[in-house]
Amino acid sequence: MPMDRKDAESIFTRARSVRVLVVGDLMLDEYLWGTAERISPEAPVQVVDVRREDMRLGGAGNVVNNLAAFGAGVSICSVIGGDENGTLLRHAFTGKGVDVAGVFEDPMRMTSKKTRVLAANQQIVRIDRETREDIAPEFEEKILAYVSNQQNIWDIILISDYGKGLLTPRVLAGIIGSAKERGIPVIVDPKGNDYGKYRGATIITPNRKEAEVASRVAIADAGSLRRAADFLLAQGEYDALLITRSSEGMSLFLRGGEDVHIPTVAREVYDVTGAGDTVVASLGIGLACGLSFELAARLANIAAGIAVGKVGTSTVAPEEIIGSIGHEHQDSDIKIKNLDVLASCIEEEKRKGKRIAFTNGCFDLLHVGHVKYLQKARTYGDLLILGLNSDASIRRLKGEKRPLIGQNERAHILAALDCIDYVVIFDEDTPIRLLETLHPHVLVKGGDYTPDRVVGKDLVESYGGRVELVEFVDGKSTTNIIEKILQNYS
Repeated sequence: MPMDRKDAESIFTRARSVRVLVVGDLMLDEYLWGTAERISPEAPVQVVDVRREDMRLGGAGNVVNNLAAFGAGVSICSVIGGDENGTLLRHAFTGKGVDVAGVFEDPMRMTSKKTRVLAANQQIVRIDRETREDIAPEFEEKILAYVSNQQNIWDIILISDYGKGLLTPRVLAGIIGSAKERGIPVIVDPKGNDYGKYRGATIITPNRKEAEVASRVAIADAGSLRRAADFLLAQGEYDALLITRSSEGMSLFLRGGEDVHIPTVAREVYDVTGAGDTVVASLGIGLACGLSFELAARLANIAAGIAVGKVGTSTVAPEEIIGSIGHEHQDSDIKIKNLDVLASCIEEEKRKGKRIAFTNGCFDLLHVGHVKYLQKARTYGDLLILGLNSDASIRRLKGEKRPLIGQNERAHILAALDCIDYVVIFDEDTPIRLLETLHPHVLVKGGDYTPDRVVGKDLVESYGGRVELVEFVDGKSTTNIIEKILQNYS
């Protein structure tokens, strides 16, 4: 079940209305970039001449970064120190439009900061400054009260555990239990050797090493992977488990369902830092937008493949994910849209002053009559949208033996025509929903119709549009082609 480009576009269109809560350990990731061309006279170590400095949001902050890049509305819940680094974190989040009402300041804690020194894109050393003790009970109360009071506004909750003391058993039980009562999915990026503390979560996303530690099973083959998965699913009673396996891709285990093994997206690996954050964020967006576990995991796999091709904790943009999907028919893929995405495209085209022509049909077994008709339809506007009947729709209209060619193949064939700018597949018997959404300036139909029989005529004319009828080429039809084939080869 591969991801489809038009479906990915729809996900990121819907993502703009998704509200996500991220609960997790926050930290700053500092990068010092330089060159290492000499050895210190003081000790046998490299001397790094720093040329550039870079500060980024790390830990759960990188999850937030990715979600913001996807266009989602994000709230963050955490505890930081009463120090300069804590102030920098707050300002970084508010600058991205992230809700920080759930970020509480404890003057007794140190805000986590990890400094990485790099030369020639290789990490030389990492310096950590942080507090790892559990948060005080008063801050457990603040977190639980915040989540309880606000929970109805979120579509999904992502828990990012970096083992810095924020996610105590009490905090985890309170958040997961409350979310479960309200039917809100909870995704956990786990840490440690006891996943029982995440009991009741919807799905957890350990990497191979983390899964080995928690299950006490050395994962060496399919059998040991399955044993580790069985142990973890039983321990926490999750609906699903997604184990990321580096170069071997991902393995999704569903309670009561079949396992799904997703191969890695081949690309050069520069840095795996933050790849798990990208997985959690993209998996969360997928589930919040209504994808199945499998399709959401496939989306996360694509995003992670892009993330590891970057240095440091980097975000992945929707355009990068969409661009990596559908290489097989790259030119035609870009024209085929789901209705929600197409509506946004057409609004933008109208703002530019473009006139929109629309036609629809089955276009089963494309022939010269179809092509001539579509070329003429294109002359009525600056852009031509083709509403294409789905396979199910055609079966209802023309019988169980049709269509001869499936909807995806028909869409790609039609999208390859220069005269067509967009193709949208519809499942209804008529294109009325497309017309209500897109409001084209011109509705084009074949000359075998009379104006009063054109579905949508009254709607289009009600907002100032018009209907145009185009004559078909005589003797050219799919039915005639089928009859000729039967006569010649029966």
